[in-house]
Amino acid sequence: MQPHDFWQEIHPPATFASDPAEGHRGFYPAAFEDGRQLRLPIRELADGEHALASLIINQAGFAVEDALCGALADKVRSFDPEVVIGLPTLGLTLASGTAKKLGHSRYVPLGTSRKFWYREELSVPMTSITSPEQVKRLYLDPRMLPLIENRRVLLVDDVISSGRSIVAALKLLESCGVRPVAIGAAMLQTDAWREPLAALDGRWSDRVVGVLRTPRLRRTAAGGWAAV
Repeated sequence: MQPHDFWQEIHPPATFASDPAEGHRGFYPAAFEDGRQLRLPIRELADGEHALASLIINQAGFAVEDALCGALADKVRSFDPEVVIGLPTLGLTLASGTAKKLGHSRYVPLGTSRKFWYREELSVPMTSITSPEQVKRLYLDPRMLPLIENRRVLLVDDVISSGRSIVAALKLLESCGVRPVAIGAAMLQTDAWREPLAALDGRWSDRVVGVLRTPRLRRTAAGGWAAV
């Protein structure tokens, strides 16, 4: 597949399989709960022996984006969220679409670009697994506070991997007196996020919802990639 071909099509259940000994080659077939599959590119890590499946939702075809938002909305509906908050940058695409699927008229975006009317007390430092060397600040527009105070909030990011971005967002919302009823993502990438969330509050693990789940991959002797 060419790089621009990924994230453009959802395939029927069991379209792709791999030999456990050989592993996956070229892509990882992530599965929706109903078995449908989405081909994700495999990103080799620095050690050359491990890799992760990657999802960039704002490069996805509209049908794929719509399916991810719809699946997440279905999964979080039982939490009865009244407002959706999105994490920048790619989480905003998922949050907007999920809010629409839930029947909401708007969503609340967090940001990393400081506007002159923002307040420093409504911000926290944040890093992510894709840019660990960049320490940004995560901001809540003070004009958005009335929309989330005393409301049932769903916090959304595109991919939850290390958990650092989600922990930063939870700390920001806590400083505003807001505790989300659930955390949603298009993909839960490995289980590395569980430890930092548990360190913040052991109850969070039961409130994290993902449409797709992908493992850490290890290179096989045959040159493919298999789940660790």
